[in-house]
Amino acid sequence: MKSAHDPALLGAIDKRYQQLIARAQQLPPLGSRPLTVSGRVSGWITAKATKALAGAPGVDLEPEAVHVGPVTSKRLSLNKVLENLAQVLRDAGCLRGWRGELLDVVGEGRRLGVIERAALRPLGLLTTAVHLNAWTPDGRLWIARRAPTKSTDPGMWDTLVGGLAVAGEGLDDSLLRESNEEAGLTPADMAARSALHTILRMHRRLPEGYQVENLLVSECVLDDKVVPANKDGEVSEITNVSVGEAWELAHTGQFTLEAELVVLDCLLRRAQGPDASLPALAARRAAGR
Repeated sequence: MKSAHDPALLGAIDKRYQQLIARAQQLPPLGSRPLTVSGRVSGWITAKATKALAGAPGVDLEPEAVHVGPVTSKRLSLNKVLENLAQVLRDAGCLRGWRGELLDVVGEGRRLGVIERAALRPLGLLTTAVHLNAWTPDGRLWIARRAPTKSTDPGMWDTLVGGLAVAGEGLDDSLLRESNEEAGLTPADMAARSALHTILRMHRRLPEGYQVENLLVSECVLDDKVVPANKDGEVSEITNVSVGEAWELAHTGQFTLEAELVVLDCLLRRAQGPDASLPALAARRAAGR
């Protein structure tokens, strides 16, 4: 059985990871413009969304950029402008569904307001995804298959836990919430998990817009008495796999892009030691070590 310490496997994983990085670092869709919110650079708005928002309150279209802000003369707060903006985009057919969930709008590192989740991609706004890589005591990785009813990547394999941080929620709180909803885990089950850390910021063109997303991950070993079970209906199957089986799923394209990035990063770090990371691995190769 393949091991994460197998040099040939490690090399293959590293090569695959570098290929994924290229897929996760794309320029904005053609015709997009920079978007500012309350004067801060915040995203990349698609051409279709720009056209739909022409004349909307609080939206100023310029040739080089689109600006969104409160309308004090009409007593429209920024959040009210953003709420209206999302509704206009929905009516114009720019959104992929409607989630009824608010996410933070971030510009230049600051939380500026909140907006309907479905509106994030057409506006190219930053999101933050938290993932959990959970292992069995004997070194098998827990993974989850996305339900066939999911609007994105239905039926594909995913990390055991993965979801977006919602408005006003701390990242650790987001991970604990998602872990309970998606895998039935309690804080006690995850008490020894590692701190969340960022793998990378994705930039990917999507049919509905532009995905700009920070990928964060925590890792833990679940007690052998803990059997993850989905509670929110968004997962059709949970199982655990060996390192070799995880690699087989990865290089045959059965993981979502985000999940594969998270899983392969984890395999590389586990093989190289607790202080390893992909930048560190790249530096070692460059130095001939």
